[in-house]
Amino acid sequence: MPSLGVPELMIIFLIIIVLFGASRLPQIGKGIGEGIRNFKKGMKEGEEPEQIPEKTGTRNT
Repeated sequence: MPSLGVPELMIIFLIIIVLFGASRLPQIGKGIGEGIRNFKKGMKEGEEPEQIPEKTGTRNT
């Protein structure tokens, strides 16, 4: 399997800029970073389900 060199990475980067626009790239990077962080956090927690705090108080209906 051939590896990606600098020319190939430049072409991929240019295609991404054309598709998403230069102004959206920081937003996309932020979203990917948050996704990776959440994934790693989920892997650390393992199989334990997330605790959802119960709401206290009464509802006026």
